[in-house]
Amino acid sequence: MPEILIVPGSLREASSSRATARTLAEQLKGRAACTTADVGKLPHYNADITDDPEVAAFVAQVGAADGVIFVTPEYNYSVPGVLKNAIDWASRPAYASVFRHKPCFVVSTSGGALGGVRAQAHLKYILNGMLARVYAAKEVVIAQANAKVSEGMLTDEGTIAFALAEIGPFVDSLG
Repeated sequence: MPEILIVPGSLREASSSRATARTLAEQLKGRAACTTADVGKLPHYNADITDDPEVAAFVAQVGAADGVIFVTPEYNYSVPGVLKNAIDWASRPAYASVFRHKPCFVVSTSGGALGGVRAQAHLKYILNGMLARVYAAKEVVIAQANAKVSEGMLTDEGTIAFALAEIGPFVDSLG
């Protein structure tokens, strides 16, 4: 069974991104072993810091995963700073980091009508720059996401079915 690291891009416990991450982990039970990263524990990126235990743990999580699923909200037409910070920590050394050739899948959420499509495009661009292997599929963008969350979980059945139809082949490709 493949090991998947899910990386939500929001710190807010009640966010649609975290709800989507929880729902994906639940839906993938029996098909993949999912762990969720806590990017809020990481310090601000600073190359002078070389021995932070939270950074080491996050880099180890990425390295141990067969694949990574990012669930990012869209902040000001891009990815949240906390997500970019986590990626920056794990992107070293340049072109030889744990992200090199790492299979990745990107999901985006937004309270607006576009579902975070701009953040998704930016995140894919960032991942390509680190030589990660971004899985080619229909984009899973969850528009008006806040209205699709109840009790900490994504509840819109059509959205969940669509997401799983795209993520399923990604999971299958890992093992």
